Amino acid sequence: MEPYVAAAVQMSSGPDRSVNLAGATELVREAAERGARLVVLPEVFAWRGPRPQENENAERIPGPTTATLGALARELGIHLCAGSLLESVPGEARPFNTSCLFAPNGELIGRYRKLHLFDVDIPGRVSVRESETRAPGREVVTVPTEVGTLGLSVCYDLRFPELYRRLARGGAEILLVPSAFTFPTGAAHWEVLCRARAIENQCYVIAADQTGTSPNGVPDYGDSCIIDPWGRVLARAGDGDGIVTATIDLGYLARVRRDMPCLAHARLTT
Repeated sequence: MEPYVAAAVQMSSGPDRSVNLAGATELVREAAERGARLVVLPEVFAWRGPRPQENENAERIPGPTTATLGALARELGIHLCAGSLLESVPGEARPFNTSCLFAPNGELIGRYRKLHLFDVDIPGRVSVRESETRAPGREVVTVPTEVGTLGLSVCYDLRFPELYRRLARGGAEILLVPSAFTFPTGAAHWEVLCRARAIENQCYVIAADQTGTSPNGVPDYGDSCIIDPWGRVLARAGDGDGIVTATIDLGYLARVRRDMPCLAHARLTT
């Protein structure tokens, strides 16, 4: 496969779905104009409001938002990771936090429900209880595509290396990490976690983050980035809405794995 361009979208989402979708569409178009064949949006990019309102603002998948995103992927001829959406499922009391992957023909080819929920209380800095309003997923998801095998994850998953080892052993070459990382935790851990997941699994990491301050008053870290399998930061966003792009070279990835076959050497595999 020839090297190609991938992009991470960084944006500040709020409770107005139409505004969010318009902003996301503009940034995805910009990425495609810059040659991106794979574009990743951040976590909860389409609707992000007060946590008590999450259930009433969750949506079915497939539904109107995924129809819009599928049409956008088809129009631009790109693979589009739609960050995550709050997914309403009949019989479930709480929505899932679900990442959707679209092929260039607009088809929904992958769906991953966030496994690890962010229940954290750092006194004076951040207090979040995702499990009060969201349900945890149950499956690990890899998706073979024309741009490589993609491993799906969301935000807090980044702290659980066993998930990414499962993804790598499932064939993942590119790890997608749509996120809404808080500033207190991101400033300390975001880059080192992204680089560690890339290095230990010899994968590319595309991490698209929220920026600004969430409607719940929690500041987001931003700093969306793309990391190569050697752990080098190929692109970094800083603050504010925008995109970053970098070249994905699966031939280079294969050479890294050939020259230092860590995945083959691993002995503790359960």
